[in-house]
Amino acid sequence: MHRQAYLFLVIAALCWGGNAVAGKLAIGHISPMMLTFWRWFFAVVIIFAISLKDLRHDWPVIRRNIPVLGFLGVVGYVVFNAVLYTAVTYTSAINVTVEQTLIPVLIFVVNFALFRTRVSWLQILGFSLTAIGSLLTAAHGDITTLLTLTVNFGDAIMIIAIAAYALYTIALRWRPPISWKSLMAVPALFALVFSTPLAAWEYSSGNMIWPDTTGWMVALYTAIFASLVAQVLYIRGVMEIGANRAGLFINLVPVFGTLLSVIVLGEDLQLFHVAALALALIGIAIAERGKPTLT
Repeated sequence: MHRQAYLFLVIAALCWGGNAVAGKLAIGHISPMMLTFWRWFFAVVIIFAISLKDLRHDWPVIRRNIPVLGFLGVVGYVVFNAVLYTAVTYTSAINVTVEQTLIPVLIFVVNFALFRTRVSWLQILGFSLTAIGSLLTAAHGDITTLLTLTVNFGDAIMIIAIAAYALYTIALRWRPPISWKSLMAVPALFALVFSTPLAAWEYSSGNMIWPDTTGWMVALYTAIFASLVAQVLYIRGVMEIGANRAGLFINLVPVFGTLLSVIVLGEDLQLFHVAALALALIGIAIAERGKPTLT
């Protein structure tokens, strides 16, 4: 049993479930790229304040692994969140959270294609149920919209965010042997650096919204909980049980995200949302029960 890893991953999912809600609350109070920038600005300040000793100790290893750490920061932190915060301006927070259940499916497919990671038929069944639930959500309960390719723009661009976080999770297999603080701090710094030109582009295009009080509160939430707490716990979970199994717990993000969207935002819970959530939960249970003996 890996009870500690499971607890870490559940808390991470809860924090991430609030991320899409935060992105929705940000509309009109802080623009997407400004939110991404300030999220990582605050996160970098906090994580560097508590990790200087670890960074000095790990520096020789960090220096040799800058490309990997930079990839983790840019793809997993900047691309994923910038696209997610853009997507929620076109679709509901519930949709965005439910669609993230496709992340474990992509992790499974890429791991199998590149590394021939062992899987069982039960895991394949679990992943398939998850994919069906996500497609049902993207189609707003009407599968004919997929057949005619008329998916909402926000739901469509979430594919980019989903692919980015799947690649981030897989890339964690090449994480250098450094402390969790250093593993969080260096990619966060890269995220801040690469989110700066995005904020500048948003300003030059006339779409920038400087944060008001609500905007600052949203930015702080995303920095502390959706960034630091969630990422650290997710990394710890991947370290203990591997990317395939840890990725399954992302299926809990829509559960928490949906509940928070209904409670905080007052969004309508549709029947297809319930069906998709049920498929996600059944999928994670089947896939976890059907994991190969050797992982």
